[in-house]
Amino acid sequence: MSDLAERLHYIRERVTAATARSGRSPGAVELLAVSKTHPVETIRTAVDAGQLLFGENRVQEIVLKRPLLPEKLHWHLIGPLQSNKVRKVLPLVQMIHAVDSLDIAHDINRIATELGLHPQVLLEVNLASESTKHGFSPAQLRTQLEALYALDRLYIQGLMCIPPFDPSPEKSRPYFQTLRKLRDEMEKSGGAPLPQLSMGMSHDFETAIEEGATLVRVGSAIFGPR
Repeated sequence: MSDLAERLHYIRERVTAATARSGRSPGAVELLAVSKTHPVETIRTAVDAGQLLFGENRVQEIVLKRPLLPEKLHWHLIGPLQSNKVRKVLPLVQMIHAVDSLDIAHDINRIATELGLHPQVLLEVNLASESTKHGFSPAQLRTQLEALYALDRLYIQGLMCIPPFDPSPEKSRPYFQTLRKLRDEMEKSGGAPLPQLSMGMSHDFETAIEEGATLVRVGSAIFGPR
């Protein structure tokens, strides 16, 4: 077994244990392997170890890598999406994690209509109001929810967040709790299920699972440092 395969197996065991610890059913949490900047050969090693779900930050990396890897893989775009890249990426991914404004949601909806697609998307929330990060504030999300739901080509699946980095996972817990509560509030006010919470990365994914994550984005703990 390769070093990468061993790391991947260890991460899966931790995901399974955290899922059980939080009283949730097996399979309630998906492991998204964040392969940004890593070459196709490295991704292929992860595929050989059974990983089928991958996340990339940049549209160009998905465009370059996807044709060189098996068709059975699923790809998520987890980084910011610019309006001029929407047409290129929509046919290539199963989900977009970082819809961070009503404007980009409108662009995705318009181009999805032209392409005959119904993309699955998550709404990114900037819970700490960090100037270096994108996303809706909770207040914006509440006031713009009706307009977002009016975009009839989008399948809004849930919310995504990136808490301020702290090496202690416990420092991330309040942000994960807040995102879950915001999701629950939106489900009640919007009247539609939002089954997905994309939260947790290499250093804090177990805490995120304990707080309700359904998708954890793990990169360096699988692939090693970039």
